[in-house]
Amino acid sequence: QVQLVESGGGLVQAGGSLRLSCTASRLTFRNSAVGWFRQAPGKEREFVAAISGSVDNTYYADSVRGRFTISRDIAKNTVSLQMNSLTPDDTAVYYCAARTSVIITTLNIYNYWGQGTQVTVSS
Repeated sequence: QVQLVESGGGLVQAGGSLRLSCTASRLTFRNSAVGWFRQAPGKEREFVAAISGSVDNTYYADSVRGRFTISRDIAKNTVSLQMNSLTPDDTAVYYCAARTSVIITTLNIYNYWGQGTQVTVSS
């Protein structure tokens, strides 16, 4: 059974940084598109960033472009999300998701999801 586990969430002041990581068991990230989504209280889950399988194309939501960076470490089978210049609007539970396709999508149609990690940004 495929499992995704996120780590790295926490409490940070506005303007600060956090690095989230997602590790997988029974799934090789090299051949999978991987995305990060987030869900704030009372809001729908929204796309944040994604990296394609194989060729490392990346795509970001407008709200995080230029502040967040998604990357993959094939040797560690890990996908990370470096988050800089955080604002209170970034407060949410962040989810890692993977799909059995190398193609990026911003849609909520990934095959596998982690349990999420809380990110809280104080003003």
